[in-house]
Amino acid sequence: MHTAIINITNLRLRTFIGFNPEEREKKQDVVINIEIHYPADAECLFHDEVGHALNYKTITKAVIAKVEDGHFLLLEKLVADILTECHQHPDVSYAKVRVDKPHALRFADSVSLTLEWRKPI
Repeated sequence: MHTAIINITNLRLRTFIGFNPEEREKKQDVVINIEIHYPADAECLFHDEVGHALNYKTITKAVIAKVEDGHFLLLEKLVADILTECHQHPDVSYAKVRVDKPHALRFADSVSLTLEWRKPI
């Protein structure tokens, strides 16, 4: 069995993130990177059967809706919610999400937080 790894790189969205008054009133940019592992079977690899592949477009649409419609005080909660969307499919064995909040600190390009999830054995 092969492990397929899907990477969604630099998904740029806007959401309400933070607990300061100005952060609660105006959407801010976030940059999302996602890694998802799942077993790729022979139907997917050798027979080009779409139904056997994990649909990254469906996952991305769910992430976009969660982020753009959400209000988050903490970066941890935002990342946890995105991670949950990524491992909803029963075939997912591992997922990792990193969210960057550009310009969160005056002298830094961004602040980021990463969470990982692994299917229990």
